Amino acid sequence: MTLEKPIFITGAGIVSSIGNDKKSVLASLLEEKSGIARLEYLKTGHKEFPVGEVKLSDKEMAGILGIKDNIPTTRTSLMGMLALKEALDDASINADDLPEVGFISGTTVGGMDMSEQFYLDFLSNDTKNEYIKTHDCGACTEMIADHFGTFGFTTTISTACSSAANAIILGANAIRNGLADIVVVGGSECITKFHLNGFNSLMILDKEHCRPFCDTRAGLNLGEGAAFIVLESRESVLKRGVEIKAELKGYGNACDAFHQTASSPDGEGAFLAMKEAIEMAGLQPSEIDYINAHGTGTPNNDHSESQAMKRLFGSDMPPVSSTKSFTGHTTSASGSIELVMCMLALRNNFVPGNLNWQKEADGVVVPVTSTRSNTPLKNILCNSFGFGGNDSSLLISKWEEQ
Repeated sequence: MTLEKPIFITGAGIVSSIGNDKKSVLASLLEEKSGIARLEYLKTGHKEFPVGEVKLSDKEMAGILGIKDNIPTTRTSLMGMLALKEALDDASINADDLPEVGFISGTTVGGMDMSEQFYLDFLSNDTKNEYIKTHDCGACTEMIADHFGTFGFTTTISTACSSAANAIILGANAIRNGLADIVVVGGSECITKFHLNGFNSLMILDKEHCRPFCDTRAGLNLGEGAAFIVLESRESVLKRGVEIKAELKGYGNACDAFHQTASSPDGEGAFLAMKEAIEMAGLQPSEIDYINAHGTGTPNNDHSESQAMKRLFGSDMPPVSSTKSFTGHTTSASGSIELVMCMLALRNNFVPGNLNWQKEADGVVVPVTSTRSNTPLKNILCNSFGFGGNDSSLLISKWEEQ
């Protein structure tokens, strides 16, 4: 079923370990500059795991945003504010416009970075309660939104690593069903001790730089960041006279519920999500020019996702790469961060490389190992798969006025 009502992207903003705006992220992708490095900002004893941290302290981000020291904030919300500001500016949306704009943000960690720091104080006294109250996911979304004004509606999505992608799908459905004309969608996620220790307990963290789809892959590198995109209806675009950056042409979500954390051996959920996105766009698999894979670098995910892609594309596999080799796995924010990267690739005609790949693995796709410049792209598929098999795919296309 194709989208009867076109949905356009008119703005985007991003903060990640490879840059704090679209311009710097584009430069890093073209120069194959990874942001994965030794832990610096998270206070933990686990220094053995490389991560993709945003290269700003909380205090530095607050200073950029003009937030005073006595105002409670979280790292998740600060990164989200930076990305949202760029997206709103890019789409020419100001504070007076916000009552007509929806805001949907995805996160799972939320404000856990602060509740980790102050939980013991909370047990013994009431001096840090304002930080404990920032713990839940919705609180971070509200903090991000409130920094800019009053949105028409605000809500939060939390489906693990597909959170931001599902926020985008929810926003698109709101426009598709006439519930809104403009919705800002995406996600934000910081690295926390709980986060790091949780993935370590699953034994899927690599002590070296991750190598998605490689035979030597041993796990993922955690990352953090935020990205938001502005979705608009055709009527809104014409009314406001803004530039169309891309079209969200299709999307799909499926849940194979195979396991709490592991992906199914045949990639059923991933297969169904990609298939639905392509069918909604009214395209054939052969018309996909590039797949930005979920590609975490874990043995399980990369094999499962490869099986799904092989089922869908057969011998006509488009170029595939995982930009998590640049940023680390930004978990709940990955869907929007990677979609913004796909927009950059679409508008600048290049395929990002899959860094650190060394050797072909049995049953696993061979990715694009270095950035391909001067490669015209029209349709890009972007995958985000969450724990529990909550799998989502987004399909963006170059907009060409008919």
